[in-house]
Amino acid sequence: MNNISMKQDKKISFDSPDFVTSLAGGLSVLRAFDDNHSTMTLSEVAECTNMDRAKARRYLLTLHALGYVHKDKRQFKLSPKTLSIGSSYLSSAHHHDIVQFYLERVTEKTGESCSFAVLDDDEVVYIARSAAKHRLLSISLSIGTRLPVAYTSMGRAILANLPGDEREDYIEKIELNAHTPFSITDREQFKDMLSAAHDEQYVVVDQELDTGLRSLALPVYKSNNELIGAINISTNAMRVSKKMLIKEFLPILRDCAEKIQTYYI
Repeated sequence: MNNISMKQDKKISFDSPDFVTSLAGGLSVLRAFDDNHSTMTLSEVAECTNMDRAKARRYLLTLHALGYVHKDKRQFKLSPKTLSIGSSYLSSAHHHDIVQFYLERVTEKTGESCSFAVLDDDEVVYIARSAAKHRLLSISLSIGTRLPVAYTSMGRAILANLPGDEREDYIEKIELNAHTPFSITDREQFKDMLSAAHDEQYVVVDQELDTGLRSLALPVYKSNNELIGAINISTNAMRVSKKMLIKEFLPILRDCAEKIQTYYI
């Protein structure tokens, strides 16, 4: 059974002399813009980032000078240049096109959306996705979308296959807040669920993130058994039963993971 660390780099502390506070502040300003805050005033940016107006203003004007932010009178919004940051990551992610190809084959066979995500702190980040025609979540999913690791099938598939100490650290620090009446909020129950997911090498999340959403995920490894992320199939709970997910879709998803694995050395 695979049980390999994600090999996360050791991070410096915020009070380290090597920590560049101004860089962190600029990045927090960029990340303040999202689906609910696509355009903001200076005051709104300052509020979202918990910084004073003078500091927020300097960051915004610097980002504007560099071309990462557009300014229209009192309103600020991200420019297309910010996409270069994400595209640089995707370009450096080996075999992204191959992953996308196999995800699309899963969608062709099942008629459902198939995604690939990696772990980033207490969230999973979508880095490849093949979307079915029907929409499942109340939010729009795309490359770069971030969702809570505790309530996504891909997040749980990754957590379940971290080494014991690393998994325990995550269990202790992540927030278990109910998104629906079905959400697990008890830590011991959450821990038992991850143990079962590790033993079975797959996990089903049934309407815990969004009512009506049922998803199946399993871990993805490199050919040397290093854990790199997870893939999933997301479905409508009224249309696809848990039995169908495991009996019909799990073999297809496993075949996809095995094919992806052969390209990662």
